[in-house]
Amino acid sequence: MKRSFKSLFSFFTESWSELKKVRWPSRKELKNYTLIVLGTIVVIALYFWVLDIGISAVIEAII
Repeated sequence: MKRSFKSLFSFFTESWSELKKVRWPSRKELKNYTLIVLGTIVVIALYFWVLDIGISAVIEAII
């Protein structure tokens, strides 16, 4: 039991140490990355929407 608390404490200590090494993005970078992700999602959603309409049209033409 004592060993598990020691290893748990060690885990959190090492995790905190690793988090200090991380280079976090600035507010401007975060905003840009967010806009890129949202733009990519919109483009992919539009692609699949057009693809769905096309496939639906083909199926309607067959039936």
